[in-house]
Amino acid sequence: MKEKTILKLKLNTDPRWVDLASKNLEEILVDHAYCEQKAASTGISLIVHYPEKERLVDELTLLVAEEWSHFERVVQELRKRSLPLGRPRRDEYVVQLMAHIRKGGPRERQLLDQLLVSALIEARSCERFKLLWLHLQDRDPELSQFYYELMASEAGHFVSYVDLAKEYCDPAEVDARLQELLRLEGRLS
Repeated sequence: MKEKTILKLKLNTDPRWVDLASKNLEEILVDHAYCEQKAASTGISLIVHYPEKERLVDELTLLVAEEWSHFERVVQELRKRSLPLGRPRRDEYVVQLMAHIRKGGPRERQLLDQLLVSALIEARSCERFKLLWLHLQDRDPELSQFYYELMASEAGHFVSYVDLAKEYCDPAEVDARLQELLRLEGRLS
């Protein structure tokens, strides 16, 4: 699969996931809204913690704006369906993945882990948005197109996060740590 190569994921989402997700679009849309909000918050946090890194600030400023516009679009989808935003839920996948961000040590090592974990979250989102895009084409063409656009965006975010890691850290170390985190992520998904 081409996107598996681009995104480097070690394990695909169980194909049954999309059937379950499409039967409960309200829950998927609410969860998705909060994922976009968290993605924007993560970008802001990285900017606040690393303001001296000009390329990071510039790229993540654009990413934050895009993630927030995605949040707004998901909320619009909820409103079109007369669904409430609801409350956020604890995302065990993200919590477990973030537990692998190393604490202490050099700031660059923490930045490396934060960027790569963010990249993996974007990669998994991209992969799942592809499943939704394909699955909803006949059932809800408008929502399907929405997920297509998000899929392309998330793939770009994955690449941006990895590129930023290579900008500020040794590329060989980035590749090694990315492979390590990919193996861990494959066990969580």
